[in-house]
Amino acid sequence: MSYKNSLLTKDYEAGAAIAQCKIVKFDATDEEVIAAAAATDLLIGVVDIAQNDDGNAVAEGDPVDVILSGIAEVEAGGTITRGAWVTSDADGHAIAAAPANDTNMQVIGRAMASAVDGDIFPLFVLPGQIQGIPA
Repeated sequence: MSYKNSLLTKDYEAGAAIAQCKIVKFDATDEEVIAAAAATDLLIGVVDIAQNDDGNAVAEGDPVDVILSGIAEVEAGGTITRGAWVTSDADGHAIAAAPANDTNMQVIGRAMASAVDGDIFPLFVLPGQIQGIPA
């Protein structure tokens, strides 16, 4: 079942090969994106699952649709509980955001369903930053 309901999708150029359902960030230019590689990256959106019907990655230099707002389908890189803030791991997978006390962390949005590593799940795309709260 598809949960996708994008409100804003923009066409970019892939700065490197990017698989569908990955979190992305800007590359060297304003119109180029690559897979996110850390929770500290300035995350902008999620590659549209419909980008490639065959499931293969978009090649470097090819156009890639990025969901900037709305509900996107993203691949989990660990266990995520619905409602949790989500960030990126080193491979553009979604992971639960857990910033250390008084530390800022970039987030891409909130999980709309629980997921485990490898699951494709709905994410409400809402890029921002959160901070760990001291105990």
